[in-house]
Amino acid sequence: MQIKRIAIIGGGTAGWLAANHLGLELSAQFGYEITLIESPNVPIIGVGEGTVPHIRATLARFEISEAEFIDCCDVTFKQGIKFVNWLDSKKHGDENYYYHPFDPTYNDNENWAPFWLNSGMQKSYADFVGIQEKACNDFLSPKLISSLPYQGPLNYAYHLNAVKFAKLLAKNAQERFGVIHKFANIECATKGTEGEILSLLTSEGETLAFDFYIDCSGFHSILIEKELAVPLIDKSSQIITNAALAIQIPNENEPIPPFTIATAHKAGWIWDIALLNRRGVGFVYSDKHMSESEAISSFSSYLGVELESMNPRRVPMRIGYRKKLWEKNCVALGLAQGFVEPLEATSILVTDYAAEYLAKGFPKTADQIESFSRRFNTTFTYVWERVIDFVQLHYFLSDRRDSQFWLDNTEGAQLSDELKLRLEVWKNQVPERQDFFSKFEVFDVDNYLYILYGMKYPTRHPVRANNTDVFINQCVSHKNQQFNALKDKLPNHRTYLEKLKQHMSRLV
Repeated sequence: MQIKRIAIIGGGTAGWLAANHLGLELSAQFGYEITLIESPNVPIIGVGEGTVPHIRATLARFEISEAEFIDCCDVTFKQGIKFVNWLDSKKHGDENYYYHPFDPTYNDNENWAPFWLNSGMQKSYADFVGIQEKACNDFLSPKLISSLPYQGPLNYAYHLNAVKFAKLLAKNAQERFGVIHKFANIECATKGTEGEILSLLTSEGETLAFDFYIDCSGFHSILIEKELAVPLIDKSSQIITNAALAIQIPNENEPIPPFTIATAHKAGWIWDIALLNRRGVGFVYSDKHMSESEAISSFSSYLGVELESMNPRRVPMRIGYRKKLWEKNCVALGLAQGFVEPLEATSILVTDYAAEYLAKGFPKTADQIESFSRRFNTTFTYVWERVIDFVQLHYFLSDRRDSQFWLDNTEGAQLSDELKLRLEVWKNQVPERQDFFSKFEVFDVDNYLYILYGMKYPTRHPVRANNTDVFINQCVSHKNQQFNALKDKLPNHRTYLEKLKQHMSRLV
């Protein structure tokens, strides 16, 4: 049987990313019909408003105008993450911080980490290897006014309004790729003799039959969990944060950080993401280490407002991923596939990555499903395991011991065998590209270097060459000159965005 009729269950970022990826790959082939079925009663979760640089390539492939995207989705630029108070304040000072920027740590294929270790480490690791920390501290845009779409002197991603982003993706999928959009509440499914899904039954009494199904129904997981009974592999022993409070507050005429702020507290951390006219702020915590009333009080203190009266959104978090991400003729994407809290913007990243992978390797006939699904499940089980490693690394490396939460994340942490091995090796030598042997490492050596040395990981210092000091001084001087030359050209972050808004308004 040929696969021609494809149903995507659920809208939001996950559903419409899937619709665009599938539309891009399949719309030119005769006979494919893609239908996205969205419940009119289920709101978009919209917690993750941060992205990583890979999203630029995705939007360019969809032929979405970057200027239109920035204008209609309240976009600001993200050049990385500023981690505040993730280290012991007694050792490193109050408001200690480090950056995980997007610029690569390698320069001309040279790993700078050994030079930083031998430099005396007076400068932060990010400041030593690149110029993006300076650009962030000065609130500079990563793009010039004259920069081409999806390009700029500095690497970047975006902060965005998730609801508006889903609407833009929906518009593009329907207009460019002919995706059908239908509103309906799915009640249950009928299944065949082999357990495959044959059709969907709606609360309106319709029977909707398709050849292939993509579950983007979020935490409801109405197909992959409720119909196909695929369990979640629980990873709460490794990532122990399991709840969040989220709120939006005005941000009129204030400076806009071109980075996410991630501020640690005694039972988790706080995300702070500035859009043009508002901030999205979230309090992530472990409810085993802090009650909701304590979380509200601590969150109120951070914001400087009485939070309870503002009715913050409660977001429970199930940490883990599906034992099978693709079962029979159904693939789970987005929150239905898995979730590992908002740190490092992994939700949109893995969704985008998995949707693209699925679309490029989509089965043409039913007899291809078994082999295609085994490949997909092997690949994305590995992806999820390494994502969990990377997120857990942030907690495990901390030298904070001021609460039971931090003790449980460090001295009592349960690490994967792979992460244990890597950290043991990295005590004696700096991470190298060869340590990341799979192309499916979502976070690679550059990402690990920023986190390891931002958090003072004790790698044994390498043997110094005779000319090390001269080379280090030359490199630091070159980077300072590079930044000073660029600083005079890069506009202020808010200024760039406001000029773009004015330009777009004149085109209407």
